[in-house]
Amino acid sequence: MYLTPEQIASANKAGVETLLGLASSQFAAFERLSALNFNAAKAAFEEGLGRTKSLLGAKDIQEYITLNTVASQPAIEKAIAYSRSVYEVAAQTQSELAKVLEARAAEFSKSLVGILDKVSKSTPASSDVAVAAVKSAIAAASTAYDNFNKVAKQATEMAEANFNAATTATAAPKEKKHAAAAA
Repeated sequence: MYLTPEQIASANKAGVETLLGLASSQFAAFERLSALNFNAAKAAFEEGLGRTKSLLGAKDIQEYITLNTVASQPAIEKAIAYSRSVYEVAAQTQSELAKVLEARAAEFSKSLVGILDKVSKSTPASSDVAVAAVKSAIAAASTAYDNFNKVAKQATEMAEANFNAATTATAAPKEKKHAAAAA
C-alpha cells in the first residue's frame, strides 16, 4: 500500500491548517492578556494619581489613615477581578487547545485504522493476528486518552470551583465590614 501525492498533500494541508489555527488562537489569547494588562496598568496608574492627590490633601493624620484604609479594599477587589479575568483567558485558551488536540487525535486514530484495514487486505492471511493486535492497541490507547481527558476536565472543573470559592471568600470580609459600618 502506497500513499498517493494527493493523500500526502491533503495530510500536509490539514497539519498546516491545524498549526495556523492554534497559532491564531494563541495570538488571540495573547492579545486579550495584553489588553487586560494594559487596562489594569492604566487603571492602577490613574487610581494611584488620584489616591496620591487625596492623601496630599489630607488635613490631619486621622484623615490620612482613613483615606488610606478606604482605598485598600477596592484595590483587593480589583486584584481579584484581574486574577479572575486572567484565569478565564487561560481556561478558554486551554479549552480551545484541548478541542483541537481531541479532533486531531480522533482523526489520526481513524486514519491509522483505515491504513491498517488497507494493509490487512493486501497482506497474507497469517498477518491478521498482528493487524488485530495493532487495532486493539489503538482502541486501548484511544480509551486511555478519553479517560485521561475526562480526568483532566474534572480536575479543571474542580480547580475552577476552588478558584471561585477562594475569590468569594476573599470578597466576603468586605461585605461584613460594610454591614458593620452601616449599623
